Amino acid sequence: MVTTGIKVQLSACRGCARCIKVCPTEAMRVLDGKVMIIPELCVDCGECIRKCEDRAILINEDNWRLLASQDSTLIAADPAFYVQTRGYSCPEVFSSRLKEAGLEDITPWTSLAFDVTAYAIAKEIEKRGPEGLPLISTYCPSVIRLIQINYPELVGRFVLVDSPLETAVSLWREDTGRGDDVTLIAPCPAKVALVRSPEGRPKSSMKYAVSIQNVVRDLLAGGVEVDQPVEPCGGDLRYLLWSLRGGESKHVSAFCNRPIRTISVAGLRNTMDLLRELELGRLEGVDYIECRACDLGCIGGVGNLESRFLTHLRLDHIDVEWTMTDQESEAVNRWYESEIWKLSAPLKARQRLPLDQDLGQAMVRLREMNQIYAELPHIDCGSCGRPSCKALAEDVVRGNGEATDCIFKLRERIYELAREVAELSSRSPHAFNRKR
Repeated sequence: MVTTGIKVQLSACRGCARCIKVCPTEAMRVLDGKVMIIPELCVDCGECIRKCEDRAILINEDNWRLLASQDSTLIAADPAFYVQTRGYSCPEVFSSRLKEAGLEDITPWTSLAFDVTAYAIAKEIEKRGPEGLPLISTYCPSVIRLIQINYPELVGRFVLVDSPLETAVSLWREDTGRGDDVTLIAPCPAKVALVRSPEGRPKSSMKYAVSIQNVVRDLLAGGVEVDQPVEPCGGDLRYLLWSLRGGESKHVSAFCNRPIRTISVAGLRNTMDLLRELELGRLEGVDYIECRACDLGCIGGVGNLESRFLTHLRLDHIDVEWTMTDQESEAVNRWYESEIWKLSAPLKARQRLPLDQDLGQAMVRLREMNQIYAELPHIDCGSCGRPSCKALAEDVVRGNGEATDCIFKLRERIYELAREVAELSSRSPHAFNRKR
């Protein structure tokens, strides 16, 4: 079973069914008045968390208070973490303030890892001929899973480069020789799932995952001066722009030896629209596609504390030097040659659960499902607790529901029963004299 970055607090759920309509893979159901998630279909996009007004759906994160209570906590933070406060413009100052709170940050290795990743992607693009392009970014775990489930024919277009967050921890371990447990500070449930159930590798290099909002809120409550503006101190800030739509593409383009054409989109609707265009072969001449499930990029993740609009305003004014220094270039080349950035396993399409293990019986069930679906109203109202009429038909043939879960089919059945009762009530036994 796939471990998701989302959990349901059943005591808070009142079965409103708002969440089932926003799930891009129809992974949610409302049964017996409570929402449930089908883990094999969940892409951890967090749309259900945004939609739930009762806070019944939450990020499945570790206990930050427990982790922070240790003598020293080693953190690997998503770039979105650093731009949540006004201290983002000088990572060194930011890291020193985190250290005051007992948090050890691996920022130097994080910035190097993003450079190595961008360089590796640029090289992969240059190796491919026009027929092998465009390549698709693997930075957003939610987009990876969305493609594996809804667009399996596009799986071969993934650029097989590991997450720079994983690479950062690997670089840190190689340089320091330390084996301490690392906690990821994540902006969304998809990045939490990156730790619990990574794609393309047997196990994550990190052990725990917590949301940005819990960490930043705790730091501010503890009086740590992470929200005090500081003067920009220079250095590599390229990695910060990966938290914003288009930042990755700019980074990759800066490291390419030839001009490349990229498309960057953010938000699930835009992502799915673009993937359909790619399926239809309408993106000829494009070299690289960067997709983010969250609005505006990772700064729009449901695990952030700051408004994505204010964060975007900060990033718009950040001064980034895209050209590496000789020292940076030497380090990037060395680690690129080591292939520390490569995924250890190919990314494969996720097979939906078959209707039956026997092929012949599965075909029978498929015909039955289509017949049930044909008799449903096709309005996808969600009253049955399923996101669509087709999902209800599938649940029925799997034995997880009945056609009368549909309110319209139930009314039809009640009408039929009422008509039968009325007809029977007008009858009398043949032994009785019917004419009086």
